[in-house]
Amino acid sequence: MIGCIHYGWFLEPTGHVQWFVNYNKSLATYMKSIADNGGLNLTQFMQPPKALYVEVRCLEDYGKLQLEDGEIVLLKKNTQHLLPRSQCELLIRQGILEHITS
Repeated sequence: MIGCIHYGWFLEPTGHVQWFVNYNKSLATYMKSIADNGGLNLTQFMQPPKALYVEVRCLEDYGKLQLEDGEIVLLKKNTQHLLPRSQCELLIRQGILEHITS
């Protein structure tokens, strides 16, 4: 290490590169481990959501989905719902729900 300034330590250029390589490996390993069917890409959505609720269409019979507030929603093929974004993003990525944009 070269020195210390008020907000942290400087790393030599090779230290920066090695830290970044290690971070990328750790992130990739974690993302592969947290979801079914090949993991979950945490770097995919870099912008905050515009709305807390999204309109979705169910693409297959899924069954009951219990929301954080205790409400139970029955997800049947071709039904449409207005759901909290945070609770349906994974189902959208898995292809169970489709985000309706128009």
